[in-house]
Amino acid sequence: MVETLEGHQNKIQGKGDSKMLLKDQVALITGGAQGIGREIALKFAEEGAHVVIVDLNKENLSKTKSEIESKGVKCLEIEANVTQSAQVEEAVKKCVDSMGRIDILVNNAGITRDTLLIRMSEEDWDLVLTINLKGTFLFTKAAAKIMMKQRTGRIINIASIIGLMGNAGQANYGASKAGVIGLTKSAAKELCKRGINVNAIAPGFIKTAMTDKLPEDIRNLMLTQIPLERFGLPEDVANVALFLASKYSSYLTGQVIQVDGGMLM
Repeated sequence: MVETLEGHQNKIQGKGDSKMLLKDQVALITGGAQGIGREIALKFAEEGAHVVIVDLNKENLSKTKSEIESKGVKCLEIEANVTQSAQVEEAVKKCVDSMGRIDILVNNAGITRDTLLIRMSEEDWDLVLTINLKGTFLFTKAAAKIMMKQRTGRIINIASIIGLMGNAGQANYGASKAGVIGLTKSAAKELCKRGINVNAIAPGFIKTAMTDKLPEDIRNLMLTQIPLERFGLPEDVANVALFLASKYSSYLTGQVIQVDGGMLM
């Protein structure tokens, strides 16, 4: 039996009888095969969501898909470049064709190319801005078209505290994440009347393969700036993403939630 839109909206709003926060919802996560994206995907799957993971790493896509399906939900893996509009549109189409809809979008794909401003090449500037900011724009635009027809949806953008405070050697990254924050607030104002909430998460120093590459002296310096005296884990970000995707955040939109151990107050 095909579920009615009203019945599906009741589930989203917590009117169903399921104890799972995201039971039978569909979440698309960019950069979902590794790091923070993978952790969010697994967290959503544990709460009953069917997950679509978009990434360029074939090996990680297959591995993460198997992990997600072990939670008893459906998973679709899509190899796509977030900077290419045609591939983005196709990825969203595949999601809807396979899953029937898209309830949650997590714009997580991102990279760094750190160096001092005076040494930074145009190529590294363009690459970081294109992946981190343009990729978020393209997927938000494509998914919003579907969500507007559904008159419901959640968009969660992964920004960074560097977009709020800046950091030496990360002019391109900081600019891209500040742009994500501005995009979040603008999109929230445009889409709220169609039942779409748009929020951002600004992680601090989170232990991932990306941050593990930093020199030990830099990591130790960063630790001294964190009041909670520990680095964050991908799960810390995933927990906030789950909150923003769930019924419990229905009155939040256009917000930036810092997950940084108190690093920026």
